[in-house]
Amino acid sequence: MATNRLVQQGVKQVKPLLSLDRTEARRRVLNLYKAWYRQIPYTVNAFYIPVTVKQGREKLRELFMKNKHVTDIRAIDMLVIKGQMDLVETANIWKQRNHVMMFFKDTVNPKPTDFLSKFYEGND
Repeated sequence: MATNRLVQQGVKQVKPLLSLDRTEARRRVLNLYKAWYRQIPYTVNAFYIPVTVKQGREKLRELFMKNKHVTDIRAIDMLVIKGQMDLVETANIWKQRNHVMMFFKDTVNPKPTDFLSKFYEGND
């Protein structure tokens, strides 16, 4: 009985950012993914970037899969909020071309893996 109270006191109740449960957070992530997926052709044309729509969608999938291990609902909500802000900035062309191309930095110019290539590359 006493340990039960101590555990309940130790667990801090936090207020959710957007989602109340995992299914709602998942729905928000999928809606954000679909919005970005639909926006990619317009972004490629508006910014004149040397990337095809297919490559853009592959990069989108890669960026979303990079965060698939996140399980905390508040962290998921924060990532969704940042993704929505980024989408609005891109759709309204508040970004410049180099900001959009930064998403493809590792794809176009991957980091070297062997010793000599790293040595030749320098201090990056």
